[in-house]
Amino acid sequence: MTTTEIQLSKVAQTRISRLALAAGRSPAAMLRFVLRDGFDAVELSIKENAQADEQFAAGAATSHADVMRDARNAVNQAKHAAQAAA
Repeated sequence: MTTTEIQLSKVAQTRISRLALAAGRSPAAMLRFVLRDGFDAVELSIKENAQADEQFAAGAATSHADVMRDARNAVNQAKHAAQAAA
């Protein structure tokens, strides 16, 4: 991969550094996400991930097995309802 130098404003550099710190990444790694997705999307993603981490730490999480069980039950109920209506 070739490297290209780009000039970022001080504001953009500060914003990338802040996002990198919040995400536990390097500024260079965060720049790749910002270039791909934009500042607003990256900020939202970091915020949502932090909230999910807090909920998980507080025990407010649902296991994968429980979600899959509920999904299977919903599919089966819809299947039976469709069969009964036919």
